[in-house]
Amino acid sequence: MRELKLLLTLTMCCACAPATVAQNSAGTIEVSSSVNAAAPSPTRAGDINPTDLHRRDARYRLCASDMIALAFPLTPEFDQTVSVQPDGFVSLAGAGDVHIEGLTTQESAEAIRTAYSKILHEPIVSVELKDFNKPYFTVTGQVNRPGKYDLRGETSATEAVATAGGFNDAARHSQVLLFRRLNNDWYEVKSLNLKRILQGHDVNEDVEIRPGDMLFVPQNFISKVRRFIPSSGVGAYYQLHP
Repeated sequence: MRELKLLLTLTMCCACAPATVAQNSAGTIEVSSSVNAAAPSPTRAGDINPTDLHRRDARYRLCASDMIALAFPLTPEFDQTVSVQPDGFVSLAGAGDVHIEGLTTQESAEAIRTAYSKILHEPIVSVELKDFNKPYFTVTGQVNRPGKYDLRGETSATEAVATAGGFNDAARHSQVLLFRRLNNDWYEVKSLNLKRILQGHDVNEDVEIRPGDMLFVPQNFISKVRRFIPSSGVGAYYQLHP
């Protein structure tokens, strides 16, 4: 009986789990990469607006392996250059470890100033970003050179595919998927018809690639069934019906 009650409890909890996929009015799909049991579940497609999930023109936020230079105008003996460790902390001379991953340079300066206020009187510190993770995009699927590429200047979706060597014979040009991270929990997935764009139609739909975007080129139907078609039979058919 105890096992039966436990099974019923688990079943009710699963049934009440919040949805993590939603579709907005523009036809794009937002996919959550994690489930938060405390978060309310959207009940209508229009409840989630992608513009609410990220900020436009947001400042760069520090990541692991970034390098920053600290300058103390009043106490230059504390000037130093530090690297953000994989766990998001930096080791500061005389002040210990401070977590700054995910902060802007201005926010990290405030966190570092707070750490040094324990040993300095009203410290003044500036933070300069010296080295950072270069912006990139990824192209996978049916292209000739799938991989990760540096994002140099303005790059459209068709240009990104060209950078990856172009479509191969098995590519489905009309349904290329663009995955774009909105924040730590949500991705936006959009289907692109690059076939029409390359034919000169809907050229305004050739979206600009942003840092971190991933393009996935799926396999077309013909290449999926080709291996099941006997080559001898196909050859005889085309000989009879040129």
